[in-house]
Amino acid sequence: ANDSNFQAQYVQQPSRSQMFSGDQDSKLQVSQKRFLNDGSGPESLVFDPMGRGPYTGVADGRIVRWDGLENGWSEFATTSPNRSEICSSTKPYSKVIETEHICGRPLGLRFDATTSELYIADAYFGLLKVGPEGGQAAPITTQAEGIPLTFTNDLDISADGTIYFTDSSAKYQRRNFFLLVLSGDDSGRVLKYDPVTKDTKVLIRGLQFPNGVALSKDESFLVIAESVPGRLLRHWLKGPKAGSTELMAILPGHPDNVRRNDKGEFWIALHCRRSLPSRISGTFPALRRWFLKLPIPFKQVYRLFNGGYPHGMVVRYSDEGQLLQVLEDEEGKVVKFASQVSEEKDGQLWIGSVLLPYIAVYDLTALQNNI
Repeated sequence: ANDSNFQAQYVQQPSRSQMFSGDQDSKLQVSQKRFLNDGSGPESLVFDPMGRGPYTGVADGRIVRWDGLENGWSEFATTSPNRSEICSSTKPYSKVIETEHICGRPLGLRFDATTSELYIADAYFGLLKVGPEGGQAAPITTQAEGIPLTFTNDLDISADGTIYFTDSSAKYQRRNFFLLVLSGDDSGRVLKYDPVTKDTKVLIRGLQFPNGVALSKDESFLVIAESVPGRLLRHWLKGPKAGSTELMAILPGHPDNVRRNDKGEFWIALHCRRSLPSRISGTFPALRRWFLKLPIPFKQVYRLFNGGYPHGMVVRYSDEGQLLQVLEDEEGKVVKFASQVSEEKDGQLWIGSVLLPYIAVYDLTALQNNI
């Protein structure tokens, strides 16, 4: 934790009037735990164009697929060319994170609906893809404008095959993500990969932990979750504002992935709510250096900064940035953390987490029937 090169940046904080109340009924507590202890850290969840799945990337670097109750989980793909016996699925999370730069850590996943190829944002190995039969994923790009990808995080694919993705920091790798959060490092980028020219260009620079990314239904704009300041940005791709970026929404916590539903609305998973220590230290960067010098375990610093106890939260916004729904587990009984929430056609919310050993599933239809 005592990084001599640690520098803290100012982080803009919202006023109290910009915040909103949570889900007082803690509706997410009735979510079902699925696949308990079948794999640690299923962050991104996706179904293929044929409806098979879910597919998810887990902490030991594999991408796995659910093949039904009879067959269970099977290994579908890997991202690292350096896998060996050290990439064990039985190691505790504290040990897995020590080797993920070797074994790979697949984060954002998206299928190309036309080709059925799976595109992968791996935190260490950049942007990759693998065919419908799986196997070893092939790298697509590992740099942008001469600067290597340091923390590839999430992606989305347009109808013409263009890939939009995030590189969360040019300084910190994923295994040092809390130093990235604590520092407010603003070297994050949003990028665009052109499958025809094979070029990777930077769309937005100077972001503080850009994380999830999703295209609007008409592909006129891109929604980006900026984790450290806790907000959604809208980057225009078409129309009179093309090339400009604007604030879309202030969030009550620190967001991870963004996923669009069939209506064109956006679901955002929040890793945690804003805490008083994070709000105060955001305004006074020197305090965050003091955090690192506290004579307590680094894990306790992390908990203090994130509000003291885990509780998951997901929110739904319209394409105009209007808050539509808040779902929360205030006591962290089931959804302790949320990294991605996907609304499927059967009315289920599939909630993944980069930290938990299971997937949570919430029945939206039951909620609607009770209204």
